[in-house]
Amino acid sequence: MEIRWLEDFMALARTRHFSRAAELQHVSQPTFSRRIKLLEEAMGATLVNRQTLPLSLTPAGEAFVELCERVTRDVRETKDRIHDMEAEASARISVGSTQGLFSHFYQGWARKAGVAERLQLNLKATNWVGEQFLDALDNGECDLVLCYWHKDLPWGERLNPDRYESILLARESLVPVSVMGDNGQPRFSLPGSAEQPVPLIAYHPRGFLQSAIEAHLSRSKESASLLPLNENTQSASIKALVKQGFGMGWLPQRMTEKSEQFGSLTRAGGEQWDVPLEIRLIRLKEPRSDDLLTLWTKLENQHA
Repeated sequence: MEIRWLEDFMALARTRHFSRAAELQHVSQPTFSRRIKLLEEAMGATLVNRQTLPLSLTPAGEAFVELCERVTRDVRETKDRIHDMEAEASARISVGSTQGLFSHFYQGWARKAGVAERLQLNLKATNWVGEQFLDALDNGECDLVLCYWHKDLPWGERLNPDRYESILLARESLVPVSVMGDNGQPRFSLPGSAEQPVPLIAYHPRGFLQSAIEAHLSRSKESASLLPLNENTQSASIKALVKQGFGMGWLPQRMTEKSEQFGSLTRAGGEQWDVPLEIRLIRLKEPRSDDLLTLWTKLENQHA
């Protein structure tokens, strides 16, 4: 049953005249009369007494018009609520976040900063890798990017101050971890040797983190012998494989705190193997809205 049939019937109930009701509904009288007849067939009852002048409603018609008023009122109120919800959603500022930061940083930071209600996560970001986050900013797919940052990113020069602005929200470290062996020691530990390299669950080279690890190792006074087993775009995937004992891997410090499933994680090397990172929020130099600029100013003041 179409909602317009209900509106037709209410117009007929008000005017008690087919021609005037048809005018109110902006259709011809034959079309209007046919729609009322289809409504009666759908209800399986005669709703209009056509033998009286002006016409009248049958008892079934009187009951049905009350239903029409309730249904159309509910539909109208629901449409208004949906419109308000969509307007509120469109007014929120879209954020693209790496999956690891969304899981272990974003929500706590947004609540503490008092901006959680003004932000909306772009779920497409879970499929983005590395430089694609800046592409998304350029293309208007998001207003802000929450990501790890370090000086050794191969495309780090894109963060040109003439085009982008960023806020340093926090500092983080990538920590080498391994599942714990029966002896209470890491099953795999750095630095390894040429004869027995350490199996490594590595990050994807296009992401934010692998280049930081490689650059840190290249500057280390002690050489590490590693045997990469595979490449992963998400820290959560690395954590799962490390916890199942396939090898060691570097994880953000925040992700090493809870490790119940498959066994506890432990350090796979001393602090000299920790890789420093920054957590940054990035936007285009030219903000797309006044709301974004207001929020950005608030966050700048918090992290000054």
